[in-house]
Amino acid sequence: MKPASDIDLSQPVQPLTHRRVLKIALPIVLSNATVPILGAVDVGVVGQMGQAAPIGAVAIGAIILTTLYWFFGFLRMGTVGLVGQAEGAGDRAEVSALLTRALMIALGAGVALILLQGVLFWAAFAMAPASAEVEGLARDYLAIRIWSAPAAISVFALTGWLVAMERTAGVFWVQLTMNGINIALNFWFVLGLGWGVEGVAIATVIAEFTGAAVGLYLCRVAFVNPAWKDWPRVFDLVRLKHMAVVNTDIFLRSAMLMAIFTSFVFMGAGFGDVTLAANEVLVQFMYITAYAMDGFAFAAETLIARAIGRRDRARVRRSALLTGGWGVAICGVMALGFALAGPFLIDLMAKDPDVQAEARIYLPWMVAAPIVGVAAWMLDGIFIGATRSADMRNMMFISFIIYVVCVSISIPLMGNHGLWFALLVSFVARGVTLGFRYPALERAAGD
Repeated sequence: MKPASDIDLSQPVQPLTHRRVLKIALPIVLSNATVPILGAVDVGVVGQMGQAAPIGAVAIGAIILTTLYWFFGFLRMGTVGLVGQAEGAGDRAEVSALLTRALMIALGAGVALILLQGVLFWAAFAMAPASAEVEGLARDYLAIRIWSAPAAISVFALTGWLVAMERTAGVFWVQLTMNGINIALNFWFVLGLGWGVEGVAIATVIAEFTGAAVGLYLCRVAFVNPAWKDWPRVFDLVRLKHMAVVNTDIFLRSAMLMAIFTSFVFMGAGFGDVTLAANEVLVQFMYITAYAMDGFAFAAETLIARAIGRRDRARVRRSALLTGGWGVAICGVMALGFALAGPFLIDLMAKDPDVQAEARIYLPWMVAAPIVGVAAWMLDGIFIGATRSADMRNMMFISFIIYVVCVSISIPLMGNHGLWFALLVSFVARGVTLGFRYPALERAAGD
């Protein structure tokens, strides 16, 4: 928390406008659009080798590292809320010190992953066994890529800081630089030099270090303030404890959310290969929605954080309504788009007639998902900005229990329809429970 002596509410206040929301949101939407392109290129270049094993190796290796890095995703969300509040309060010294703390956590986490790679990769392959050829290639891939762990995790901290400072165009440039370099080096190393799976890994390592370097450059204003190396402030126990509590709560909330989505995939597999494939096709629609919604959820995070930092209850409400309105509009457009173009998109992603037919059966659930999920997605952003992480953790726990109960009852009665029903119920539960806690968030914001 910030001592009262650090609060400076005399700084000029930027108006809350639709233009400001879009200025924050649109670069994130564009940034997200580059993510699936990189994945497609990774698979495409190794696919040119004419063998199945390299494709499987890159896929498995990427999933393992993505999962490991995901555990540190709290660093982005926690950084947004804390930095945004400090900026809103005019506490520029804390804005700089927070970046140092976040980067120290990122570097420490990256080094830990490098040191523990043997145990971590053994556990990963024990849970997801592959053929000897695929596992061998995947281990070669992982042995190279793990060395960029400090850079990859640092990007979470850097992007969180940039979002909090409303510099989301910087996030776009970080992502574009990383993915652009990665794609170019993939073609050169794999197709030009013939380095195979190792070439894909080396390209990613170079790209992630370059992305972190670009992020540091874009955050350079933080290092103008000498507080970034004011070690008594950086290691202040009260501030460190607050940061640890916020990040731990966000981590627990995210772990439960991941458990819901993972169980959805696993239980879907129990209905057969065709249903599993149909579910996976439809889940891609959800990813599209998430990519579009992220920008407006990020806008909610930073605008709410700044309003909380200023202790301005009216601005908290205005920020929530403004960003929430955009979230509702985007989800409405997404639902309409899925209803009209869903069959076409299904046929585009799946060529098997059985999978196409099966996906059409469950398409109405995916049409409903953006509508019933918008409250949960936007309130997540609002509560992240307010650093009301205990509420996020507790409401997620309630929603998780509701999901488990719903799955237990609905699947025996409705089969795969019951699985989709339970997933959507979990969205509603998150939205309702967080909505129930929203008045307390406003009250805590001040007068």
